[in-house]
Amino acid sequence: MKVTVFGVGYVGLVQASVLADVGHEVCCVDVDQDKVDRLNQGLIPIYEPGLEPMVRHNHDAGRLTFTTDAAAGVHHGKVQFIAVGTPPDEDGSADLQYVLAVADTIARHMDSPKVVVDKSTVPVGTADKVRQRIASVLKERGADVAFQVVSNPEFLKEGAAVADCMRPDRIVIGSDDEVAIEVMRELYEPFNRQQERTVIMDVRSAELTKYAANCMLATKISFMNEMANLAEKLGADIEAVRRGIGSDPRIGYHFIYPGCGYGGSCFPKDVQALIRAADGIGHDAKILKAVEQVNDDQKTVLMRNIRRHFGDDLKGRTIALWGLAFKPNTDDMREAPSRVLLAALWEAGARVQAYDPEAMEETQRIFGHRDNLVLMGTKEAALKGADALVICTEWQAFRAPDFDFIQQELRQPVIFDGRNLYDPERLAKRGFHYYGIGRGLSINQE
Repeated sequence: MKVTVFGVGYVGLVQASVLADVGHEVCCVDVDQDKVDRLNQGLIPIYEPGLEPMVRHNHDAGRLTFTTDAAAGVHHGKVQFIAVGTPPDEDGSADLQYVLAVADTIARHMDSPKVVVDKSTVPVGTADKVRQRIASVLKERGADVAFQVVSNPEFLKEGAAVADCMRPDRIVIGSDDEVAIEVMRELYEPFNRQQERTVIMDVRSAELTKYAANCMLATKISFMNEMANLAEKLGADIEAVRRGIGSDPRIGYHFIYPGCGYGGSCFPKDVQALIRAADGIGHDAKILKAVEQVNDDQKTVLMRNIRRHFGDDLKGRTIALWGLAFKPNTDDMREAPSRVLLAALWEAGARVQAYDPEAMEETQRIFGHRDNLVLMGTKEAALKGADALVICTEWQAFRAPDFDFIQQELRQPVIFDGRNLYDPERLAKRGFHYYGIGRGLSINQE
């Protein structure tokens, strides 16, 4: 099939590459000429495991092209994906200006039937707005061209997006139009050969499904962080509690790992957007508001422990920081807990020596050059002469370090572990002061 994808951000680029990889002819359209030029040279703007070779392979094969020519993109594809950003507005609601701008573009150039697919994460009712915008522009043009609007939300995990797209848990298609549904079934047929993964529903239910999924996962994380804070004060170990409740198949082990808060491009934005959508119809989303508040508070837990150990004044202190991305296997720092921690450390007068396997360039882009931030080439280099080690991201490379070397390099044997990677008792025996998340006050060495 011939497919057009508007927007070569995270979602659009992954979806386009995977569709091309199974044999579809995909044209990607973006307004950023520099990004398009770089992609045509095989340079990928984001880090995502497996994405770069897939993009290069399909581009070289001619199945995946990149352009800024919107008219050419509209003419190319029977299926038109809208995969542009929906950033939070000032009040936290999703900003639909880019989605509607693409709808406008499609309507101005289309001269044959199209299936327009909302792939971006959008509020309930967006498909209606897209449909109205296209119909309005077509009427202006005096053009009578058939089209359908479908909701097809993505469920990709950063760091595993290619795998998620190639082997999806489910393919949600929101439409009540049999023609559009048949087109979408044909498009996704390569992903349904071993098992039927397609779930058909009405458009508004599909739009809400995406928000509901992310908000449920965010709720599990915030609930577990709430339990971790209780465990800390009650002298319990949240890791033992996690194993205890995770063994219940009704709960399971996914998304019940306590830590220093969730971040990224999805959970914070989607929780806030659904809260604002609820406010807009006069519904008080109490659970979602609590989820957001707990997460905001949780991003300060590392700094609270640092202050507990060193006091409020950190002038003259150097902190080694391992992990800057909001999660492993990505360079994404949007809403990352590390950003909250860095701001607090600098305000208290500390200097930071930081390392992340993938997010160093992004850190430089965000913060620029500053005297109180030094980006180190290795995790070992970040330790040199630091007063303590702080872990924000659970990269595989941080899970089994040389603790003798850490103790030798640090001025004081202190670890603040925001992801509970290490065993507190073993570190205590080695002479470390260890602060985990919800590991019990009796474990932490004052």
